[in-house]
Amino acid sequence: MVSDRQNIAAGTQQPEKFDVIIVGAGISGIGSATLLRKHCPDLSFAILEALEGHGGTWLIHKYPGTRSDSDLFTFGYGFKPWTGQPIASRDQILDYLGDAIADAGLGPFIRYGHSVTSANWSNETASWQLTVERKGADDVVQMEASFLWMCQGYYRHEKGYTPQWPGMDRFKGQIIHPQHWPEGLDLAGKNVTVIGSGATAATLIPALADRCAHVTMLQRTPTYFAAGRNADALAEELRRLDVDPAWIHEIMRRKVVRDRADLLDRAQSSPDKLKAMLIGGVQALLPAGFDVERHFTPPYRPLQQRVAFVPDGDLFKAISAGKASVVTDTISTFDDTGIVLDSGERIDADVVITATGFDMAVMGEIPFSIDGASVNFAQTVTYRGIMFTGIPNMAWVYGYGHYSWTLRADLVAGFVCRLLDHMHKSGASSVMPVLRPEDQGMELKPWVDTDYLNPGYLLRSLDRLPRRGDTPEWQHSQDYFYESQAIPAIDLTDPVFAYNYRPVQREAAGMGHHETMRKAG
Repeated sequence: MVSDRQNIAAGTQQPEKFDVIIVGAGISGIGSATLLRKHCPDLSFAILEALEGHGGTWLIHKYPGTRSDSDLFTFGYGFKPWTGQPIASRDQILDYLGDAIADAGLGPFIRYGHSVTSANWSNETASWQLTVERKGADDVVQMEASFLWMCQGYYRHEKGYTPQWPGMDRFKGQIIHPQHWPEGLDLAGKNVTVIGSGATAATLIPALADRCAHVTMLQRTPTYFAAGRNADALAEELRRLDVDPAWIHEIMRRKVVRDRADLLDRAQSSPDKLKAMLIGGVQALLPAGFDVERHFTPPYRPLQQRVAFVPDGDLFKAISAGKASVVTDTISTFDDTGIVLDSGERIDADVVITATGFDMAVMGEIPFSIDGASVNFAQTVTYRGIMFTGIPNMAWVYGYGHYSWTLRADLVAGFVCRLLDHMHKSGASSVMPVLRPEDQGMELKPWVDTDYLNPGYLLRSLDRLPRRGDTPEWQHSQDYFYESQAIPAIDLTDPVFAYNYRPVQREAAGMGHHETMRKAG
């Protein structure tokens, strides 16, 4: 592997070479780089970030009230205590990530405005050859890495998901996706309609309620909500006792994970009771006679999609105060000054906000190839949601649907660091997962069990995602308790890992890549 970790300046004609290149300086990339420096201090690395600063999603999303929908005890890192309220604002999260960068000394290693436009694995050099656009310099450079660590997240930053409804071109007001919130938007005296019912809508509506004449949440299907104080009694008590913040953080992570696991168990074993509890909690926060059955009773089981937490019940306070209202219907057409619904009712609107979700970026939408042959990830099989058959020296960070994303980012980072150390000590130049004899002929299924997890962004991209098999190692588990034991215990000498050691073996390994991909398809 590359030994020189001093030269990280861009702009040389020859490709810059690194042991590891991390794509993305959001929560996954910052955490992964921190653990890489800790556990593999002799490896050279760089972090490539397409945006102008750190934070990824938290840098992009600037709509009013932007906040986490996960608690920061588990959405924060295991190695960096969170000392604020469980649900954090955008600015608080960006500050936390900035402090993490400073704590680990990552600043000199991050290349902002560096967008990877292609990635080709060369069996001859046993490295990834990257073409990188540099926005600041307005040029293109070549970079090379022995190992590629994809931490780019799963949002397509350049464009949010907005369905196309009839008549949108007739509407004379503004149509805004929250992912692209315009600076200086003045909503005073205006009627605003927010289309959607998820966490983004639940965040926007109370934030807009005091800024506009009235805000309407227009939803096709209700969402499950849980409301509560934006505080935790245990954390508050531990802080009053002046317990070490690192201890508090670890205690709270364990508590939150256990509480979440209990909730998931209840969703499977007693879905009707959990449904009644969630809806009852919402009903208690709304005026007497409010039609909770129509507007806040979803047609699906709890936790098939995320339950949106409403800190301090602010959404329901806005509704109770008459500043916000809820309409459950489907859109027939837009007209000049509003939206006509299939029921025949109409909503007057000056501004329409499409809180309708986002499109997924599969592997950052980067064109991948092996020795120039294009890679189709849908024809690969995932190894624990981290690596893929036929793809050497690459790991992908993809989090949980019902637990915080960062819990899995931490586990993946631990695995990758162990793998890199193992390769260094054994002299391996490359590694990839391969189907063993006992895996041949196993049934291949979509990336996740859609009966258990089925958000729209995922369903729209299933045909582009890797496949899963019928045994744990060939699946992306959504069970944190299982993975927190299984991933650190992975045997790196298992035949599922095909290592390559000498240049003479590279050609054979390359043949194996394409053969594995053919079988996976």
